[in-house]
Amino acid sequence: MPGERLTVRRASEVGRFPGAAPPTRVEVSIQKQEKKREDGGCRRWFRKICPCCCKRQNSSSYDVTDKRQIVFLSLRSHNVFSEMKLKVCSVDLLSSRTGQNRKEHHTDLYHGDELIIRRGQTFQMEMELNRPYDPDTDKILLELKTGPLPLVSKGTHVIIPLVDHLEDGRWEAKITEQSDNKIKLSVNSPANAVVGLYGFTVTSRHVKNETANTHNPDKNIVIVFNPWCEEDTVFLDDEEQRKEYVLNDTGRIYYGTEKQIGARTWNFGQFHEGILEACLFILEKSDMPPSGRGDPINVVRVISAMINVQDDLGVLVGNWSGNYSDGVSPAAWSSSVEILRKYHSTGGEPVKYGQCWVFSGVTTTVLRCLGIPARSVTNFQSAHDTDVSLTTDVYFDEKMEPIDELNSDSVWNFHVWNDCWMARPDLPPGNGGWQAVDSTPQETSQGTFCCGPASLSAIRSGHVYLKHDAPFVFAEVNSDKIYWQRNLDGTFSQVHSEKKAVGHCISTKAVGSDDREDITYLYKHPEGSEEERIAVETASRYGSKPEVYSAPIAEDVCVEVKMDGEGPRIGSDAQLRIVVKNMSSQPRRATLHSQAAVMYYTGVLKNAIKKDQILVELLPNEDSTTWVLPYQQYQDQLVDQAALMMTLSGRVTETKQVLANQMTFRLRTPDLKITPIGEAVVGKEMSAKITFTNPLPRTLKGVLFRVEGLGLQKGHEVVVGDVGGHSTVTLTEHFIPTQPGTRKLVASLDCKQLSQVHGVADIVVLEK
Repeated sequence: MPGERLTVRRASEVGRFPGAAPPTRVEVSIQKQEKKREDGGCRRWFRKICPCCCKRQNSSSYDVTDKRQIVFLSLRSHNVFSEMKLKVCSVDLLSSRTGQNRKEHHTDLYHGDELIIRRGQTFQMEMELNRPYDPDTDKILLELKTGPLPLVSKGTHVIIPLVDHLEDGRWEAKITEQSDNKIKLSVNSPANAVVGLYGFTVTSRHVKNETANTHNPDKNIVIVFNPWCEEDTVFLDDEEQRKEYVLNDTGRIYYGTEKQIGARTWNFGQFHEGILEACLFILEKSDMPPSGRGDPINVVRVISAMINVQDDLGVLVGNWSGNYSDGVSPAAWSSSVEILRKYHSTGGEPVKYGQCWVFSGVTTTVLRCLGIPARSVTNFQSAHDTDVSLTTDVYFDEKMEPIDELNSDSVWNFHVWNDCWMARPDLPPGNGGWQAVDSTPQETSQGTFCCGPASLSAIRSGHVYLKHDAPFVFAEVNSDKIYWQRNLDGTFSQVHSEKKAVGHCISTKAVGSDDREDITYLYKHPEGSEEERIAVETASRYGSKPEVYSAPIAEDVCVEVKMDGEGPRIGSDAQLRIVVKNMSSQPRRATLHSQAAVMYYTGVLKNAIKKDQILVELLPNEDSTTWVLPYQQYQDQLVDQAALMMTLSGRVTETKQVLANQMTFRLRTPDLKITPIGEAVVGKEMSAKITFTNPLPRTLKGVLFRVEGLGLQKGHEVVVGDVGGHSTVTLTEHFIPTQPGTRKLVASLDCKQLSQVHGVADIVVLEK
């Protein structure tokens, strides 16, 4: 039958039940053509793919006259083709600065066309293969390696499999497009991936061939932290702040005195040519193992140590002598770029010279380059505590003459360090957010000249027992200046204290402008306030001179926060009980300062939404008072998880006992009620009713339901739209179970004003 064309097509997915995978059928049809005899379509196709295996024959030696021969030839060529070794011919990482990857990952500002991605986010790549990819018989693995000894167990050797559906929190890849020999992949990375420079290879093989082919495209991938990803511990939930503290490559650094504050522009240049390479070089030069680079706490601590020359021949040599003849005067620098490029180009030779603002400027550059939100911060009248007393001590002899050899503590006119933003899962909740880090070498921390990260929340409260280096930073901003006189017997007596001597006008560049922003309130309560005095006395208990402040006469009052039942529900006033118990036989009075703050689930505080001062008068053995947070005060403030933190501090009037307590709680959200309807049998249609009542007195906008049940129905979305205040919406799902046994039908609600609303129903499915 000359000129006949063979068409092979798979039957549509039709099984016994909808959703069940059907058996594969092959249908053969012959279409007649009135053209001159030529090779069959499959043979022409196979010759095009592999000409060496199928040379063209002349017309006299090739004549198809039997339909069975056509089927045999086509199936034979298909089998030979599918069993060819799968090889990767080329890989395009789509790494152009103007391309999709760099734009979506906010890395388009970095110099060069290398692929730079932020962890916890998908990226795309394209591959050209030697033949079409067959998911039934072909295997492709992507591999990433970083560090001198990559190990899967350490997260430095990453093996990325191909999957049908991408899931958050893991390395996976999915084919999103396929055309002839080309495929496009979407690759997902976890939010805790190790940051750094990765080598990249692709391994491919056929299931029947144990020999794998490895393709090395000779292209690297750089992974940095991701402040845009909610699961990343450096997540910063404010786009304007991300633009300022991650993407802005210029800034202002403040100097002078609190009465005469000067400002200078500094070019951070974190995206400038060669800076990313220099920052990665600093990480490589440190002793931190590559596996530790997934934790921003470790990275910040190492950067703090590596920016100064002490211990590890870091970036900058500090010099306060006034003689800079063999280097550059610290005051002459106005950019981090030249410093970092010089350090990198010389293979790590320390650059001369720096002082605090130079150390801070370079630290801001490195942290922003690696993806950690950071800013330079100036503290005026900055104390330098040398003996961990948490006081600034001044010693006099019997004649009130200064004793120079003892007066090692000092107060700088100004000192510049850094704040960086991250969650602190290693600390109690509420201590995430801004962390102080100081690269200027002053005192050692665990034997190394570094400082931080120290939680600003902990410093503000005097909780200096929380790592890292909170006592030193606390003393810089909130220590009292204590004057001591030597007695005739050689002991010292406290003769005077100055309570407002240090920590003034703590300054940083404002978001989105060149204005100065005063952030003193983040480091300390208002000077002279009861909360500030409590913080100072709390901190001093953990210093080397705990006796500086008189101990309480008695500690017979306790305070705690209690919650009735399962706790307050969202949409109504939140009520807690503050239990203040007087365990003495005498009346007691106390002033309690309370604060309620919205908190992310990572332990980072967003902002305070309610502050109170409560006067408590207690008779012997008396307790209890009620605290209420009205709905109106939190309705527009909550974030995911609807978590809050209650902080109490106070002092008992009669005994000077300090009272303090913290408690985290969440506003409970309603559950979705799921009610199965009908008998659950494989292949038989049934339904389920999903009911939701809006707990808020306001309309929920754009409500969306997500419903899924393994063995019951595929996951899908149902758009509901707006749901009025206190209104009830009912959704009925119809589906046909495909698998027997106990199955779970799960549903969740998604809308901007309400989160963590979900429900589940167990459905026992019987065999047909």
